[in-house]
Amino acid sequence: MNSSDPPSEPTPTEPADTVPPVASDTTTEAPAPTREPNPERKPLSSSWPVPPPVVLWGVLAIAVLFGAWGLWRTLGGGGDVHARLSASEQANHELQARLDEMQQNVATLTRSDQISRDANRDLEGALAEREEEIAGLRADVAFYERLVGATSQRRGLTVHALRMSPQNDNAWEFQTTLTQNLNRGAVSSGRLSLAIEGTLDGKREELVWSDLRQGDEAGGTPFSFKYFQQIKGDVFLPDGFSPVRVTVKLQPRSGSPISQSFNWSEVIGNGPQGGVPPAEAD
Repeated sequence: MNSSDPPSEPTPTEPADTVPPVASDTTTEAPAPTREPNPERKPLSSSWPVPPPVVLWGVLAIAVLFGAWGLWRTLGGGGDVHARLSASEQANHELQARLDEMQQNVATLTRSDQISRDANRDLEGALAEREEEIAGLRADVAFYERLVGATSQRRGLTVHALRMSPQNDNAWEFQTTLTQNLNRGAVSSGRLSLAIEGTLDGKREELVWSDLRQGDEAGGTPFSFKYFQQIKGDVFLPDGFSPVRVTVKLQPRSGSPISQSFNWSEVIGNGPQGGVPPAEAD
């Protein structure tokens, strides 16, 4: 039997379960014949086959229908797009109105807070002024009690206090308080003048009233009172003059002259009643 011929079917005499012989692995297959390329045959394309035009038109029609349906749903379909748009616009207007109201409230509260701050600052200033005024009134009450009280010391015409305040480089304002409680109801009158001791160009110098007032009111400043009087005026010091002591001279209409001296360093400070008690009395 030729090895290339197919095996023959078993004869009726062979058993039914006889296994046909298996070709050996060592059997060598014949090589496939080599075909010459046909120059007239075109090569097959590697892409998918082109669908028929009917299929393309069907897909295009489905896409157009789907887009039209979506556009209809967006513009007019369902009937809820315009309602949602109107509701959104209404909500936007309400939110804007609330925002404007809140901004107005913030502006009002800010202005109210500023007004409250200004009012508190003014009130604090007024309270400070009232406290200062009350302190001055208490000092005045103590002064009056010492002056006219039942237990006060009886004294005649005297200088209770003196204060000197600078106005500029050469001008000074003096304020002095004169008192008397020896003769109650009696009027004390006369003239007041100042004399200031100091140094000028290294030498001791005393400036009298005419020097301090530059010839004005050579006789002094007049006074007249029953219990007390405050007298103010200006004096002028020459350039380079260093004051050390100031003396208040009182010339009553009747009676002997009275002089009371104060240290300069003390009268330019803040003592009781705007000055200090006299350093000495003549």
